[in-house]
Amino acid sequence: MTTPIALDDAPARLADASRILVIGCSGSGKSTLARALSCRYSLRHISLDRDVFWMPGWTERPKEEAYARIEALVQEERWVMDGTSPGSLNLRLPRTDLVIWLRPPRWTSLRGAIGRWLRYAGRTRPEMAPGCPEKIDFEFLHYIWTFERLSSPRVVQNLQRFGEGIPLLTLNSRADMNRLLEMAGAA
Repeated sequence: MTTPIALDDAPARLADASRILVIGCSGSGKSTLARALSCRYSLRHISLDRDVFWMPGWTERPKEEAYARIEALVQEERWVMDGTSPGSLNLRLPRTDLVIWLRPPRWTSLRGAIGRWLRYAGRTRPEMAPGCPEKIDFEFLHYIWTFERLSSPRVVQNLQRFGEGIPLLTLNSRADMNRLLEMAGAA
């Protein structure tokens, strides 16, 4: 079971962490937070979408190959990794010093995903694999709308099973995320 921590305690935990896992719904701000923490603490930014799961043309990497990539990446000494993927938490949590779970209201995540789509429409954003232009469809919007009900229970189950003693910071709004970045000197 992970150990919940308060936002006020997070800057000290961040300063001591060599491996940070940022999880949450699509559009919640995972990549934005991970990039900022990567710059602030000189940690390699690993995006599961870019570095593991997707290949050009929105082709999904075979599961065995993707998991082998995760196993290799988590062995690195210093990183901040963004991506939820509950099915791979068993590989990532044992090497994680701190988990940050972004859990804003679904409207916030929907706005984030739609805003990202408008910003990068027809182009590939930095957190995606080359050749994967930003897109949005009903299936993706449905995933965001139902994330808390359908995906979060699997995340909780994996945090309980594989997160023994790992500090967990839960941020419930963009304001919380911005406050964390400000307190950490990463804003």
